[in-house]
Amino acid sequence: MFTKVLTLAGGIACAALSSQYPEFTQQYMQRLGGQVDALAVVIRDFDTSARSADMTRDAALASMGGSVFLDNRRKDMRRTIARHEDLSNDLEQLSNASPLARISMPHRLRDTALISATYKEFRPAIPLTLEGFISAVGGFFVGWGLVLALIHFLSWPLRRRRLARF
Repeated sequence: MFTKVLTLAGGIACAALSSQYPEFTQQYMQRLGGQVDALAVVIRDFDTSARSADMTRDAALASMGGSVFLDNRRKDMRRTIARHEDLSNDLEQLSNASPLARISMPHRLRDTALISATYKEFRPAIPLTLEGFISAVGGFFVGWGLVLALIHFLSWPLRRRRLARF
């Protein structure tokens, strides 16, 4: 009886947690879009400066050097460009996917700064969508299975002792 109560509680707890994933993903996407837009402004300004000096982006980046500041600035700009490309790709993939398909795309929520900012402002809500329901059901079974496996693992030494007494 105790095992059933614990596994049910574990299933319900994981269902409640996982049901929030679709809404969290939606809020993450909103922040992701804002970040992509902000990075695009920085890159556009850099490209404009390069063009006004009759240079390509790569040539402008290559010319940045000769001092610690310029070397660091070049590294920063390369990181900004790479981050913009990565985030733009994630945003495109998430935007083109249906809310239900996003459940299978947690690897597209990979920017830790955005995850942290989203989590800081996130407020749980009752999931009234199909994807929220599916996430809750999946979470229930994962939680139920994890608690059942944990109970089984922790009680294993006790079962062996009981069998040894007979």
